[in-house]
Amino acid sequence: MTRNLLPVLSLLLGTAFLLAGNGLHGLLLPMRGSEEGFSPTSLGLLGTAWASGFVLGCIFSQRLVRRIGHVRAFSAFSALIAIIALLTGLLVDPISWVLLRVITGFALAAAFMIIESWLNERATNETRGLIFSLYMTVTYVAIVAGQMSIALGDVTQTTFFMIAGILYCLALLPTAVSTATSPAPLKEVKLDLKLIYRNSPVSFIAMLMIGIANGAFGTLAPVFGASVGLATITIATMMSVTIFSGAVMQLPAGRMSDRMDRRYVLAGLGAIAGISGCLIVLLKPDNIGILFGLIALYGAMSYTLYPIIVAHANDFASSDQFVTVSSGLLLLYGIGTIVGPLIAGVTMAYSPYLLFAVTAAAHVGVAAYAIARTRIRAAVPDAEKESFASTPSARAATPESINLDPRAATED
Repeated sequence: MTRNLLPVLSLLLGTAFLLAGNGLHGLLLPMRGSEEGFSPTSLGLLGTAWASGFVLGCIFSQRLVRRIGHVRAFSAFSALIAIIALLTGLLVDPISWVLLRVITGFALAAAFMIIESWLNERATNETRGLIFSLYMTVTYVAIVAGQMSIALGDVTQTTFFMIAGILYCLALLPTAVSTATSPAPLKEVKLDLKLIYRNSPVSFIAMLMIGIANGAFGTLAPVFGASVGLATITIATMMSVTIFSGAVMQLPAGRMSDRMDRRYVLAGLGAIAGISGCLIVLLKPDNIGILFGLIALYGAMSYTLYPIIVAHANDFASSDQFVTVSSGLLLLYGIGTIVGPLIAGVTMAYSPYLLFAVTAAAHVGVAAYAIARTRIRAAVPDAEKESFASTPSARAATPESINLDPRAATED
């Protein structure tokens, strides 16, 4: 097994460099934009542009990959991302950044899909669970490492743009020397919104809402931090605390949802996330301990919702629909991340704390709709539920990553 995993480890190393570069670059742009005096609306558009490109990349990049091959496509997309990272350091202008972020989102989606299809090709029934766990670990650690590195320097300089470019270029090396054979062609991704809604209205609405909330927070939380006077290292720590608290809470919240109606768990998590957002808006805490406590509570609740929504949707789906339903939910989440930063950017023009009013409204919407649906549709018996499984960060996941999930093996 060890020999079979060696090519996988090289691919995971390439993934780590991509995610670290994306974590650094994604945090650097709003922080540098705040220093340059860009409006919250224009900074929100950065998130909208990236998410738009990412969703388009998930849908349309397969044709390009089939035409030129996996290795050359991955090299081309990684090089393009690195070039754009350097260009954003040279062209410090909101319009240029928004346009470049669309391209970055598209290219990153394509690069992730190529690596994930490679990993899936190397996975067997015996190793799929291990590879999936390693992929999740790499996802969380690399993103946080990229974000925390920004605390080591000055965001007003071009240094971090160059470091992001270097990280993206480093992602080329492991795949270039990997002995892993080229995987099968990427599958076309279809978004059947009617099927997803018929299958589970709660999952449909909840996924859209948390896409709005997480897209808004992921893009504009650094802007919030800069606006209320937080230091660079404090902002980076705040973002990392949010991700890690969500990762830690996934398993206990998921196990709870296996033992009771998942809609009540979604309602409880959504309500607590909404309350934490409301408290930040009302209290405007200037004590860093209180602020971090509320932020950690927000992350523990909000970043746990995604895998429970996927599990709930698959409770109502047939055994051969896991990939179809999960892929559709992922793209629906992407649509939410397109809308969220734009809404939050407009509202933050009045007060930076209104970022959390947007996230609170989305989470309260999840809670209210989940409770309402319990009065309309009976719960799935515990014996018929799909077992909960943690998932990688949705913000960096593509439909190809779903094929790595051990639950997808039932469709092979």
